Amino acid sequence: MFTVFNEEIARVARDIRDRHYAYVRGEMPEADLAAWQLSQFRSTVAYVKDNSPFYKRHLADVDPASITALTPRQLASVPFTTKDDLRNEFEAVLSQPLNKAWIFYETTGTTGRSTPCPRDNVDSLNNNTTLTVYYETIFKQYGENLVVGVSGPTELHAFGDTFGEVCRNLGHAVAKMWPHSPMVGYDRALKTLRELPANALFSTPGMALSLAKKARAAGLDPRRDFHLDVIMCTGELASPSLLENVGAVWGARAYNALYGSQESSVMGAAAADGLLHTAPLLNVYEVIDPVTGGAVEPASDGVLHGELVLTALYQGSKPLIRYRTGDLVRLTPAAAGSPLPAPTLEVLGRTRDELVIGGNRVNGYDLENLLLAHPRGYLDYQIVIDEVEGRDTLTLRLEVPEGDPEVRVDEESVVRDCRERLGVEVSFAYGPLGPITTTGAMVSWKAARIEDRRGSAPDHERAAALALTAGRAQ
Repeated sequence: MFTVFNEEIARVARDIRDRHYAYVRGEMPEADLAAWQLSQFRSTVAYVKDNSPFYKRHLADVDPASITALTPRQLASVPFTTKDDLRNEFEAVLSQPLNKAWIFYETTGTTGRSTPCPRDNVDSLNNNTTLTVYYETIFKQYGENLVVGVSGPTELHAFGDTFGEVCRNLGHAVAKMWPHSPMVGYDRALKTLRELPANALFSTPGMALSLAKKARAAGLDPRRDFHLDVIMCTGELASPSLLENVGAVWGARAYNALYGSQESSVMGAAAADGLLHTAPLLNVYEVIDPVTGGAVEPASDGVLHGELVLTALYQGSKPLIRYRTGDLVRLTPAAAGSPLPAPTLEVLGRTRDELVIGGNRVNGYDLENLLLAHPRGYLDYQIVIDEVEGRDTLTLRLEVPEGDPEVRVDEESVVRDCRERLGVEVSFAYGPLGPITTTGAMVSWKAARIEDRRGSAPDHERAAALALTAGRAQ
């Protein structure tokens, strides 16, 4: 209700809302969207040049008026912003002083210096409106006045505030819970979920499985003793196979709800079709070759495969220009009959997390999707890569609940698929995996889920993941 105390912000909020509803209803023709994006792109470039010390230097040779189309050739005249720029420049990247933000967040800092990520009202209104409009297509399938658990990583993360406000916009009640917090813990979080009872849960995929594991340890059945209908997963790699398992464990439907970051906010969000859609009213999307930096050519079906680059189309605390996310994506044109007119994204993992297995290059998303296509009902997983007599081998480690008739692990199908796709053998191991698998959202998917025994060099991210678990409530 803060907008009632500021007439200008209230007007801005209504404009953003109305534009989003017009877009999702198909009332913004492609030419009109392109013209609006171009105007906003130029406005953002001019805004950061005027307000950000870093961008004043970084974009000194860029004239916003000279950008007449958002084509790869014209965009290439604007230099990239990189993660190193954010780490090295720190507050100089900001376009508004910290005291003009309404809230302050920062990156986790688990593998390097944390960077400031303040949000002002313009930031939150734009991003939360997108999520509200997109998630409305999902939640209306499950009724009105839902009770939603929000289980995020830390108090300095936007997770709780963002999803809390979005649910409030949609008329749903929210219970924030932080299972890793010593003041809450898993037992209290599960008690809250069960006794409310909650119909929906926002969490990482790993947290959803960890909560199920703790429920099982307490003698509870997640499907029978809880009432979750929908699980909104974010913060970690989430292949379709993993999401299906999360849903099977809880007797709910699991969505890959959000692709975003502290630095760049919302980059993609789910809709009722279960796909992750881009947000063309928030960002301009480019897909580049991660090695050359040049724009990639679309495949015959129009799909772009490469590193995602974003430019914010709103002018808030920290808009980024041609920001190299470091994430590999597949960007697919919007399909006919989709609940949203926006293209869809598959987030494949970080560029530096690609693996070579059996001589084949594979990203985290496709590897996870391959290995987890057939097991169902497991509560945790990890992939071990070994080299035996010069050949790569995989071990799929699974933690499964004892005596659950719903658990299915079709080992033969997993072995067959891996031989066909990667040309390697797979074995299986069963038992507890330990807390490192819960660190994916804070460190990386690779540190949490992959144990690569082929090299001898120390892995600083794995060391950071192990250190993180020592201070968490388990």
